[in-house]
Amino acid sequence: MTRTSVRFDSNGISLAAHLYTPDSGGPWPALVVGHPGTGVKEQTSGTYARLMAERGFVTLAFDAAHQGESGGLPRGLEDPAQRVEDFKAAVSYLGTRAEVDAGRIGLLGICASGGYSLAAAGGDPRVRAVATVSGADVARQFRFGADGTQDPAVFEGLLRLAGQARTTAALGGDPGVLTMFPETAAQAEALGGEHGVEGFEYYCTSRGEHERSAKFLTWPSVDKLAAFDAFHAVPLIAPRPVLQIVGSRAVTSWMAVEVHQRATGPKELHWIEGASHVDLYDKKEFIDPAVEKLAGYFRTALGEEGK
Repeated sequence: MTRTSVRFDSNGISLAAHLYTPDSGGPWPALVVGHPGTGVKEQTSGTYARLMAERGFVTLAFDAAHQGESGGLPRGLEDPAQRVEDFKAAVSYLGTRAEVDAGRIGLLGICASGGYSLAAAGGDPRVRAVATVSGADVARQFRFGADGTQDPAVFEGLLRLAGQARTTAALGGDPGVLTMFPETAAQAEALGGEHGVEGFEYYCTSRGEHERSAKFLTWPSVDKLAAFDAFHAVPLIAPRPVLQIVGSRAVTSWMAVEVHQRATGPKELHWIEGASHVDLYDKKEFIDPAVEKLAGYFRTALGEEGK
């Protein structure tokens, strides 16, 4: 397996990516692999991309626009329409590669990219199949909380702050940013319980921290997410298949259940026993069975050459 640094265009923004290629043979079926919110290609999406390449797929792990090594200003903007465009642009890029069978391309989205990959697949028939790991709609997470029980007043408060930030910027002031992580694990637990702690431990400690992984979002991200629904296009994916891999302890699993109910074509909700949402980012005992499930699924779903 070989990893190559590449760049491609997404709606006028240059995206940075790692292309993972099996050592011999081809053309191969291919997967676009998207990272969680605030993540980068060197973290969990890169792990899955490498492991799937070892199993006979060309894989492309990319940094979303405005994040990581990719272009786009302002930095730290979470623009859901652009995130969906990034997936479609990645499909276009893979279609130009000699190593890739352009008729056998799938999407693999992790966490927030799970939602974005579903939205992209619904509107792009070039995508043969889609799978998610710990899939989530980041817009729903902002509106309703990771577990779906958040007081509506929380998001209403964020929208007010986002509006104030836009006014400040229009007056020439510094609008500031929305900090995504507190300073300590104890603070993370107070704010988000076990899920908050796990996110802090992955993104803010040596477990998974990366210098380009953003710990903030720009305030316009909030109101852009307010009107977004990653699951609206799920019925359009049929008759193409959808696989969702979810930890049995994931507080975000209610979103995967909603997707499963909305999907009208071949679908499977596959549970990894004992895993939380973040466990599926990097813990070998949970990633290994997830990858084997993904490999079998995509081998079947992407089918024969040229179809």
